[in-house]
Amino acid sequence: MAWADLRDFLHRLEKDRDLTHVRVPVDPHLEVSEIVTRVVREGGPALVFDRPVGSGMPLAMNVFGTDRRMALALGVERLDDIGDRIAGLLRPELPVGFGGVRDALGKVSQLASIPPRRVRTAPCQDVVLKGPDVDLFRLPGVQAWPGDGGAFLNLGLTHTKHPETGARNLGMYRLQRHDARTVGMHWQIHKDSNAHHAVAERRGERLPVAIAFGCDPAVTYSASAPLPAEIDEYLFAGFLRRERVELVDCLTVPLQVPANAQVVLEGWLQPGERRPEGPFGDHTGFYTPIEPFPALQVDVMTMQRDPVFQSIVVGRPPQEDGPMGKATERIFLPLIRMTVPEIVDYDLPVEGVFHNCAIVSIQKSFPKHAQKVMNAIWGAGLLSLSKLIVVVDADCDVHDYSEVAWRALGNVDYSHDLLTTVGPVDHLDHASYEQFFGGKVGIDATRKLPTEGYHRAGGWPEEIVMDAAVRDRVTNRWREYFPR
Repeated sequence: MAWADLRDFLHRLEKDRDLTHVRVPVDPHLEVSEIVTRVVREGGPALVFDRPVGSGMPLAMNVFGTDRRMALALGVERLDDIGDRIAGLLRPELPVGFGGVRDALGKVSQLASIPPRRVRTAPCQDVVLKGPDVDLFRLPGVQAWPGDGGAFLNLGLTHTKHPETGARNLGMYRLQRHDARTVGMHWQIHKDSNAHHAVAERRGERLPVAIAFGCDPAVTYSASAPLPAEIDEYLFAGFLRRERVELVDCLTVPLQVPANAQVVLEGWLQPGERRPEGPFGDHTGFYTPIEPFPALQVDVMTMQRDPVFQSIVVGRPPQEDGPMGKATERIFLPLIRMTVPEIVDYDLPVEGVFHNCAIVSIQKSFPKHAQKVMNAIWGAGLLSLSKLIVVVDADCDVHDYSEVAWRALGNVDYSHDLLTTVGPVDHLDHASYEQFFGGKVGIDATRKLPTEGYHRAGGWPEEIVMDAAVRDRVTNRWREYFPR
């Protein structure tokens, strides 16, 4: 199912009684955040604040705040369903017979039918404000935490393109509202838009930027997905939606934005221009410090006639970004298996904010296989930022943290089964002694082989497991033992 736009999805949530309108005035300065944080932690509904103080624009929050809503946003019952689709496209079998040819052609048609489509007019340009008429204070920017450097316009989809190749990038970065016409661009060192900006500055050129808010859910999610630079986010969004995304040309910059976005900002980044950005209470649960980042002067602000502004609160988990991260975990498993085929499954704990810890199960085949997998992960895209990797055997459910802990705490000789290294860490990591790189550790919690130097008498011990027939008999007679 493809949602036409954000409103379409919100209407579905309302129909499902999974959305609540907050009809009394609520202050985006801290009060919104406190409400949203409580609702997220209770597994509560999406929220629309109808009367945010200081803005006439309704504010949608916690839209993706449960696994159910995240799956519904992407049109599936389970997030793994998307991973299964991707796995089907990646299977390299040669077609056999008419049925095989039909299936192969079906794979090709899935990809050929989903590039974005350009349209001439769009709802996102119903209202146009230019130059001095631009007023970012019309948007209900949220100051989530007391120590934040001001209000932030989160969940904006930032569009840039490479100054030399013209390749487009769609990213999701926090945006600090500096004043009525200026926003800070917090794109981190590992992000593609940062690379585009660096090239433009080397050439002494300004960089065009467009930021869209309140897009359809698949587009919004795609902006957060860790796609390789050569894969267009709008192609991926079309794959998720099973429909092409409609884009419209911006009015003043050579970029395209979703036609059904609620609000769009357009402007040019001047080379060398920086402003202090932050502090910001981030998804790590700590404030990130003030740093110089590019600042965009907004030349044009367009919007629908009665827009809804969508934003997000981040902070110590759990928060709304948790289900978004879990979507990435499930969707990208088949792609990770292409690089490291022995991986059975993996889990990125929300508490580890998706880069502090990775739990990986493998089909172990040779000595020190776990260490081979650790090194492969430390070289795999943004998984390279993982600080802790725990490797378990294939029969361990990586999503059962009790089972993982039992193995990680009991199956390890730390003089043999620990791998330490130094490598890149997330820009936001506060624990590393140097910014951008730090220590990492891998724990081999698999069963050990004699060829790995495990020489205890009898080899690795057998785990305690109840006889299956007895287990079944007790299950069948349970009510006899404990009659009501």
